[in-house]
Amino acid sequence: MALKKAKANLERIFDKNLHDLVRGIRNHKDNEAKYIAECIDEIKQELKQENISVKANAVNKLAYLQMLGYDISWAAFNVIEVMSSTKYTHKRLGYYTASQCFHDDTDVLMLTTNLIRKDLSAQNMYDAGVALSGLACFMNADLARDLANDIMTLMTSTKPYLRKKSVLIMYKVFLKFPDALRPAFSRLKEKLEDPDPGVQSAAVNVICELARKNPQNYLSLAPIFFKLMTSSSNNWVLIKIIKLFSALTPLEPRLGKKLIEPLTNLIHSTSSSTSAMSLLYECINTVIAVLVSISSGLPSHNASIQLCVQKLRILIEDSDQNLKYLGLLAMGRILKTHPKSVQTHKDLVLQCLDDKDESIRLRALDLLYGMVSKKNLMEIVKKLMIHMDKSEGSHYRDELLSKIIDICSQNNYQFVTNFEWYVTVLVELTRMEGTKHGRMIAAQMLDVAIRVPAIRPFSVTQMVLLLDNAHLLGSNPGRSGLGEVLYASAWICGEFAEHLEDPQAALDAMLRPKMGSLPGHIQSVFVQNIAKLFARLAAKLEEEENTDGIRELCGQLTEKLNTFMQSGDLEVQERASSVIQLLKYVLKLKEKGGSVGPELAVLFAGELNPVGLKAQKKVPLPEGLDLDAWINDAPSESSEEEEITDELFVNPEHRSLSNSNAPKREEPSEEELGKRRAQRKVETESNPFYIKGATKAASRDGTFVDDIPVAPIDLSVGLQITGFASSDKYLRESKIDEHNQKLRRKMKDKKSKKRGKKHAGQDEEEEEEVRPVHVVAIVNEEIPASRTQHQPGCAAAARRSAAGSDAPSGSPEGGQQRGGQGGQEEEEEQGEGQGEGQEGQKGQGGRQEGQEEEDEEEQEWSVAFEGVGRLLSTSEAARVAASSRGEEPDG
Repeated sequence: MALKKAKANLERIFDKNLHDLVRGIRNHKDNEAKYIAECIDEIKQELKQENISVKANAVNKLAYLQMLGYDISWAAFNVIEVMSSTKYTHKRLGYYTASQCFHDDTDVLMLTTNLIRKDLSAQNMYDAGVALSGLACFMNADLARDLANDIMTLMTSTKPYLRKKSVLIMYKVFLKFPDALRPAFSRLKEKLEDPDPGVQSAAVNVICELARKNPQNYLSLAPIFFKLMTSSSNNWVLIKIIKLFSALTPLEPRLGKKLIEPLTNLIHSTSSSTSAMSLLYECINTVIAVLVSISSGLPSHNASIQLCVQKLRILIEDSDQNLKYLGLLAMGRILKTHPKSVQTHKDLVLQCLDDKDESIRLRALDLLYGMVSKKNLMEIVKKLMIHMDKSEGSHYRDELLSKIIDICSQNNYQFVTNFEWYVTVLVELTRMEGTKHGRMIAAQMLDVAIRVPAIRPFSVTQMVLLLDNAHLLGSNPGRSGLGEVLYASAWICGEFAEHLEDPQAALDAMLRPKMGSLPGHIQSVFVQNIAKLFARLAAKLEEEENTDGIRELCGQLTEKLNTFMQSGDLEVQERASSVIQLLKYVLKLKEKGGSVGPELAVLFAGELNPVGLKAQKKVPLPEGLDLDAWINDAPSESSEEEEITDELFVNPEHRSLSNSNAPKREEPSEEELGKRRAQRKVETESNPFYIKGATKAASRDGTFVDDIPVAPIDLSVGLQITGFASSDKYLRESKIDEHNQKLRRKMKDKKSKKRGKKHAGQDEEEEEEVRPVHVVAIVNEEIPASRTQHQPGCAAAARRSAAGSDAPSGSPEGGQQRGGQGGQEEEEEQGEGQGEGQEGQKGQGGRQEGQEEEDEEEQEWSVAFEGVGRLLSTSEAARVAASSRGEEPDG
């Protein structure tokens, strides 16, 4: 016996261990696969030996090969043999290898049930611990069903090491065998109050993971978790508990009222510690969820939100990019329910736009979308446009452009008070070369021109300038997305040609030869609107009795439209042909002495109203119309079976023959290419007719001209085109208007204090005092009614028309107008002023009442001048109002 043991020990001396295997693989990099194949053969021989130590060494080497990607499933039974060893070091190697290569479908797993049960009941706790660790990696439904009772027994062990491991592995058991949850739930609940903090933390982790799938089942554990949250000092346990409460609060709103105070205390206590930022973030997230779920609200509701926002500001100002991103993410959640609390930190969000991380910049853009108001819209858009000019990368610039348009157009242009400014912004966005959002800009131009009648004269003026400066839209606007802007410009100029100061200039811009390089759908719009402009010019010339001018105009258009006749797009050809025939008909009528103006006006008569998205569904189908029937004869079945090939002019057989006879071209090697380059270089140097590279010319002082560095020119003032409006002008005017409103508000507060009247919530109503300059037509019904059927009957509309606003004379039935709020505010202010006058009459007499009426009248006149876009100070408005009444202005 001793001789056999000595022989086995002698053989082990010459066996390769794991270190020898790794060293050999590194030394055989050229033929690694061959060396590993030899090692696998040696391992197979080692596994056949009876010595368990040799088998354990072989299994250890197999675990390393498995990490390199080699299949060792053929050695699964040998792994189980090592797992059954009585020696702990061998058993640990067996379970470690099994955790790597065993899975749910491994055939030999059924052989491990009794082995694992035996190890779980072992007196050595480390044998049970290694069995639990390995079992967690290859647990299947059969093992979970058979070993659930044994694992639950270990949950009551006297050793915290085994209790902690058994509690953790129960989560794997519940996933594979859910029926074990009901008998084990009571023991799992007991572990929440275990004296050992490790066991307690394990129980919290298991229950929190289970509650993610169905929180309703764990609502009864809320008192225990509340006690743990107020007594535990483990940050990771607190994070898990707070996450659980975030899921339970929507199910039980009463729980949220009790959580506010301890969560607020945690936020205060963790704000001073830099190592607990994750706990601070989870506390803020839970506070947000709690406040959202509480419908009745709390007295300290705003105080809790302000506290969260202040702590999030600390995260955003941190240098760690991850904390900054999480702060912006949580700030976005608060923005949905409490926008005014976040709007005060607008400057901090704007600073994040200069961050190097693009994900942080995009998250800041999402925040700005919800922080916009009527007062700060122009300022935010201006900063975004400045940032867009400085930013690099087409993707981020496109994201900025789309966000600017989304911010301005949200909720039917809710925050846009001056549409001249918005049209100016759209025109400035067209100067950004390389964007893919030209279609979006064009859609906004069309939408504003259609829905805001008061803006049409200004919009037409800017569109003519865009057509006249089409070369500024990039090197090739037809291929870039900005070519769509020309589509909108031509359509607006043609549809609203009555607002053109010089229709001939717009017509000349559309007829330029460069427009022929635009895509077909844009050219077709150009041709159609050329016809509209021609109708306008012909009517004007006919009124002036300028027959020669009409003939000259027809000749010019006929010559220019021949370019569109040669277009490859069928629709462009058809429209150009129709317009040319129209020109010939006009010339024929003029030769007969007829009138063409009324007939041309009929072609494009009619008012364009906004239409609802579902309007087409409301239109009834005419009787006898079958939309599914064939217009022409249906194609025969034989024609459908014919194969369609791309070989139109070449016979495929001839092509295959020519390809087969063609000699095969061999690719030259690197050496041959090098020889060819050297030979070509020698030939070019000796060839007197080859134009060589220009040599550097030296100046008188000996310096070469090419070596002089090119100094960049810093232009403090950007290049401007005459005629284009600037958005900066409207921003300055809005600042002046805001200052004037503050002055009027202070005067009103002084008067109210004298009368003893309190104005509560004035800061909240400050947003409503910004009155729109232009009106947006909003369609609520599907099909717009005729404009002649509905006439305005409200006093607010009458005052707007008296103030000079070009609001629509009729609105669709059921429609609303964004600017109508301004008239209602004026009526409320008048009613308030009358009430104030009555109170003043009771306290101070009729003299103060007359003074108040004069103040109200002056305020109405200042509002009227604001309605037409004039921004006057309080003293100027008073002077104009006094002169209109025939009085002498003061001072």
